[in-house]
Amino acid sequence: MLYRRLGSSDLEVSEISLGSWLTFGVGVERDRAAAVVDSSFDLGINFIDTANIYGRGAAETFLGEVLRERRRDSYVLATKLYFPMTETDRGLSRAQVEKQLDASLKRLGTDYVDLYQCHRYDEETPLEETMAALTEAVRSGKARYIGFSEWPADRIREAVEMAGVEKFVSSQPQYSLLWREPEAEVIPICAANGISQIVWSPLGQGVLTGKYSPDSPPPQGSRATSEEMGGWMDRLLQRPVLEAVERLKPLAAEAGLSLAQFALAWVLREPNVASAIVGASRPEQLAENAAASGAKVDPALFEQAEAIVAGARG
Repeated sequence: MLYRRLGSSDLEVSEISLGSWLTFGVGVERDRAAAVVDSSFDLGINFIDTANIYGRGAAETFLGEVLRERRRDSYVLATKLYFPMTETDRGLSRAQVEKQLDASLKRLGTDYVDLYQCHRYDEETPLEETMAALTEAVRSGKARYIGFSEWPADRIREAVEMAGVEKFVSSQPQYSLLWREPEAEVIPICAANGISQIVWSPLGQGVLTGKYSPDSPPPQGSRATSEEMGGWMDRLLQRPVLEAVERLKPLAAEAGLSLAQFALAWVLREPNVASAIVGASRPEQLAENAAASGAKVDPALFEQAEAIVAGARG
């Protein structure tokens, strides 16, 4: 496992990180989820990403339990806030930052998180209020650094230019061969301002593993057949997308990689990406993904892959 510096922070994070959306506390039974976490440490993965909204606190609670016996400095822990936790608790106001951070710390069983992230931009709260609250979270010692997920470019720029506040070190966008929108504005702004990308869905919610055929129903037991985990996949399970993915398989084979490893290596080719977040329901699945770290791929193969999916992205 290789490691990269997270933006302007002093955090060194594994190129492959462990996510918990749709899995921990929700979609994967506890013993198997615990085995995945144990496997992540064996593989050298030191970065774990979660959020208060995942399972409405269930993912954080699960992680607090399974990480309890591990040295706190042996992993980098990130969580987020924004989405509704109750009918009245949502957004990025000062009151919510304070309340939700304390609740997350309690569920996670720790005194601090390494990275506290705004899960989306809050149009109903002044940015100055949010940044002041995040700054207090850092200066109080409850969060070491701050980040954001899926913020528009103009709001990122506004936060970067704000004086007297803590600076963001991370951005968490969706990014994959099938979803390249961050390249237009977000990555350039971040690269110029000490902000790294921690990307989610680098495998297109599993579509870039090649498990879904354009001519067959989704295999039983896959994410697409799961009531808990398959609800966001419709735009990716379209015939043009699946046919394009089939055409990527020979390129991955030529690189000596599985298709999943090839897709992760493509994401990691971008210097501004610090880590690619993967979800896993089995240790062997995580091990395959972790092997993408440090993979050497001929850039010409990546160019061919980009051309294949250019007209088919969901």
